[in-house]
Amino acid sequence: MLGFKFRMIIQMLLIFLLASCNENIVFTPEYISDGFDMPVGKPDAKGYINKQKFTVNNHLGEDWNGVGGGNSDLGDPIYSISNGYIKSAKNIGGDWGNVIRIIHTTPNGKQYESLYAHCDKILVKKGSWVEKGQAIGTIGNNNGQYWAHLHFEVRDDIDMNIGGGYSWWTWGYLNPTNFIKNNR
Repeated sequence: MLGFKFRMIIQMLLIFLLASCNENIVFTPEYISDGFDMPVGKPDAKGYINKQKFTVNNHLGEDWNGVGGGNSDLGDPIYSISNGYIKSAKNIGGDWGNVIRIIHTTPNGKQYESLYAHCDKILVKKGSWVEKGQAIGTIGNNNGQYWAHLHFEVRDDIDMNIGGGYSWWTWGYLNPTNFIKNNR
């Protein structure tokens, strides 16, 4: 039990130090992630379908589409899957477009990253804190490159580069739906 408490104290200190680097951020314990919901159709993806599942065709995330197909979900809200810290929120160009990356810290000190790509609009700023279920962006199509959808990833290695979205090597990537179902 002492090991758990020690890890929690260290984790809280690390989060506080990270937050104190930006004068506009005030760390408070309510931003610890105590459960996870789906990023669309909150909390359970109502009205959406997982059209490109994790690892199918070496896909490293999931592609969430509105049940209407095509661009029927263009502009629909994207929600933070849990409380967290905005690591990045910007247009990175190429096949990704607008991307939001959030770091989530669980009560046991473990950190995860959620990544939301092809956003039409970004509603959050790097360095800010978000709560579970908060709208962080809208579903996009990367300026017409794709039919509108959300490319969504969950990672247990928060220091990974953006990557290519597809690979047979899945180290650091988690099945998003399974992760959320197992961590409600």
